[in-house]
Amino acid sequence: MSFSTTLIFVVIFCVQSLAAMLQNGFMVTVLGREWLQSQALPAGDMIVACLAASRFCLHGLAILNNFLNFFMFWYKNNYLGIVWDFVNTVTFWFTSWLAVFYCVKISSFSHPIFSWMKWRISRSVPKLLLASLIFGGLSAISSLTGTTIAFQMMACGNCTLTYRGKVFYGYFYRYHALLMWVTPFFLFLLSIILLMLSLYWHLEQMRYHRPRPHDHSTQAHTTALKSLTFFLIFYTSYVLLLLISTTKAVTIYDSWHWAWEVITYTGISLHSTILVLGSPKSRRALKKFSCLCVASS
Repeated sequence: MSFSTTLIFVVIFCVQSLAAMLQNGFMVTVLGREWLQSQALPAGDMIVACLAASRFCLHGLAILNNFLNFFMFWYKNNYLGIVWDFVNTVTFWFTSWLAVFYCVKISSFSHPIFSWMKWRISRSVPKLLLASLIFGGLSAISSLTGTTIAFQMMACGNCTLTYRGKVFYGYFYRYHALLMWVTPFFLFLLSIILLMLSLYWHLEQMRYHRPRPHDHSTQAHTTALKSLTFFLIFYTSYVLLLLISTTKAVTIYDSWHWAWEVITYTGISLHSTILVLGSPKSRRALKKFSCLCVASS
């Protein structure tokens, strides 16, 4: 890849990441202000606010880590990647809890377990968010331990130990990613499948009854399903690309590195846009901001 093409992808990555940070920062500001003013926030908005905050940090760390590793050849410290690993793991769990919340709140299963979860889910959200931070901390500790062992093996000066350290780090990081990232992803998939089954069951029930002109349950199912379908596509692409990156198919000095980074972060950037446009509170804040801009001009 030529230098000019690489530079184009660097610019695209920076613009994309800064736009995502702006969107997520906007959501954090809107929901955070409401949280401070009313001293309370609906459980769903609480998850969205935490997810937006974690993604804001994730995109910022992605920019910082990529530039330090790519442009500063003396920068050999990988410990900033551990902070990224913590934020990324927390973001994965926040994403999964958002899907679980949609599933439990909107699904119409009559099983006692779902009835109990529907009654408990809103009050359990703060505990789930705290659990996400704990999982992120465990992920960071695991990553720090593996990185320290591998670096010590590679720094001893022995060629055999250096090679074994590189091999150890490669295998360790892959298994670490599978455990810390794929686990919440399967929870997310399970939530979507259950929500689809709930929608199918509800539509089957409606066949035997006279359809109402405004079926709010079906509308809620359809709206959530559309949102989660986009979410599934973007989230799946992000997970798969991250897992592929653990194989070192594209290294930091590869000519396609910046194109790979653009593709990897496109999914969650687009989903941030959907969250902003899909939230009534964010849309109202955008309208107010637009009116202020027009009035001031």
